[in-house]
Amino acid sequence: MLRIQAEALTFDDVSLVPAHSAVLPKDVSLATQLTRGIRLNLPIISAAMDTVTEARLAIAMAQLGGIGILHKNMSVQQQAAHVLQVKNFEAGVIREPFTVGPETTIGEVIKLTRARNISGVPVVDGGRLVGLVTSRDMRFE
Repeated sequence: MLRIQAEALTFDDVSLVPAHSAVLPKDVSLATQLTRGIRLNLPIISAAMDTVTEARLAIAMAQLGGIGILHKNMSVQQQAAHVLQVKNFEAGVIREPFTVGPETTIGEVIKLTRARNISGVPVVDGGRLVGLVTSRDMRFE
């Protein structure tokens, strides 16, 4: 049996008149309890469509306080890779970065960055960071 727990409104149900407000933006919370275990700071969920949500958008949504629902129009392995990419993203910090050695050519780095869809690669020699190759370094190659 369907129960109505609370009144819900859509965009067409509400009309806001531009005016001064005594409420400051910093005093407003948009936090929403999506499920028992998931609380969103921004009540926005991206569509689970292949033209809309993949790892990049899911990461961006999470950074803003929302959530991105990954689409299912890909193999299970691809879905797992997208989930892993989102879960491993920590505010721009990559836990286990892909690295190259000082002997790696720019051509090899270009192939590797395209294959892994990344824009920069740390250069490591004997476990020690000795440089960084970014897309700016490879722009004219």
